[in-house]
Amino acid sequence: MTHQEPHQQHTEPHAPLTTASAAVDGSDHGISKKGLSAGSVGLIGAIVIGISCIAPAYTLTAALGPTVSEVGVQVPAIILVGFIPMLLVALGYRELNKRMPDSGTSFTWATRAFGPWVGWMAGWGLIAATILVLSNLAGIAVDFLFLLIAQVSGIPEIADLAANPFINVAVCLLFMLGATWISYRDMQTTQKVQYWLVGFQVAVLVLFSVAALVEVANGNAFDATPIEWSWFNPFAVGSFSAVVAGLSLSIFIFWGWDVTLTMNEETRGSEKTPGRAATITVVTIFVLYLLIAVSLISYAGVGEGEFGLGNPDIQDNVFFHLAGPILGPFAVLVSLAVLTSSASSLQSTFVGPARTLLAMGHYGALPEKFASVSPRFFTPGYATIVSAVVASVFYAVMRLLSENVLWDTITALGMMICFYYGITAFACVWFFRSVWFRSVRNVFFTLLAPLVGGVILAVLFVTTLIDSMDPSYGSGSNIGGVGLVFILGMVVLLGGAAVMLWQWRKRPAFFRGETLSRAVAED
Repeated sequence: MTHQEPHQQHTEPHAPLTTASAAVDGSDHGISKKGLSAGSVGLIGAIVIGISCIAPAYTLTAALGPTVSEVGVQVPAIILVGFIPMLLVALGYRELNKRMPDSGTSFTWATRAFGPWVGWMAGWGLIAATILVLSNLAGIAVDFLFLLIAQVSGIPEIADLAANPFINVAVCLLFMLGATWISYRDMQTTQKVQYWLVGFQVAVLVLFSVAALVEVANGNAFDATPIEWSWFNPFAVGSFSAVVAGLSLSIFIFWGWDVTLTMNEETRGSEKTPGRAATITVVTIFVLYLLIAVSLISYAGVGEGEFGLGNPDIQDNVFFHLAGPILGPFAVLVSLAVLTSSASSLQSTFVGPARTLLAMGHYGALPEKFASVSPRFFTPGYATIVSAVVASVFYAVMRLLSENVLWDTITALGMMICFYYGITAFACVWFFRSVWFRSVRNVFFTLLAPLVGGVILAVLFVTTLIDSMDPSYGSGSNIGGVGLVFILGMVVLLGGAAVMLWQWRKRPAFFRGETLSRAVAED
């Protein structure tokens, strides 16, 4: 049975062969539609969902302090260094989407460029990373919910309830259930929810930053530090290891923009809009991060004083500790923004794994059930529910088993992100090899940009792999003297290879290129 039989009514060719080239073997096993709700997402909606998935408030409140400890006032330069590979990879994604708009993104594109085996593992990397993040986001949402209640009620002890594993898991599952329900419904519902959540989050972050700069101007800053152009100079960073740390940081603070591409079959102007949304999302987040970093460094300085960004006691949640001094009675807005950030990201992050699983089922790389689309909402219902169940079970088991193991697994997700982003960047280079030198534009966008971005990610992947073998890496847990983060990362990757071999035995047609063939770009 081929991938087309269960959904014959939705499998007409997605693009003529002038847009996405015919397979090398001369067959027509190219990309095809999957029955999703076409044209339901516009440019603004895609950008909003992209920002939501990145979760800037939640991401930066945890990342800013540790980065200051590494590089001091050079945080803006590190953000700039981290922005570069993300932008280069995003440009490669844009080119691939322009030729092959398909909800499978990394899975589909890597299969077309390198064949089914590499494509399958690229899809696994995306799914594994997003499932790990889903569980993490739900857990963070729980922490900030109780923190917010404690802040509003004036009863600090309420915040400690999040540390109770049974209460934590129960509330986490409720968050997951709500996010699943919204994601299962049509994309219009997702967009409406995200407009409010993301709008509020960004508005609070801008207010927070502007208020900090006003306090500096009025002479009320904790440790006023004059803004200098040298803050933005990557060459002024103290050491190469700090630059590497900045690149690693970028994996976490910018990751999530590719969700705009996984919605391509549901986006108006599927060949151009998702790529534009990805680029605009990355640039918007970059500007927002710079504004926040500059304003808070200028207000609090980088020392280890009570509110200094170098104080290890506040680095796990910088925004929470600085909100009071900067915003006074409105400080609760910052906690609410971080809670909103993690909760909204939890919902939007479902988009990626669900649509990748849908594509893998559609092309016969996974059981056909994954290819099913809700007849009412035209969303990948079965794949969404499976993603939610796996993430929920993973979080519950790990949280009750060992919190160290849970956080080490999440630390390992950096390897997964480098893995599938890198493969996709190289897929862009290889797929367009026949048209590299047809124009100056092609040289930059189909060769240089994705190649440089892919190489940077490959170096980060190998570096993280080597570093994580150290027993002190992550939580410090180890097995036989080998760091637990390395072991968990290998378990995820080798587990994916094992599942792939199982699917190869069960569904050989995909691995023979009969449902989705290799291709090369043509003019």
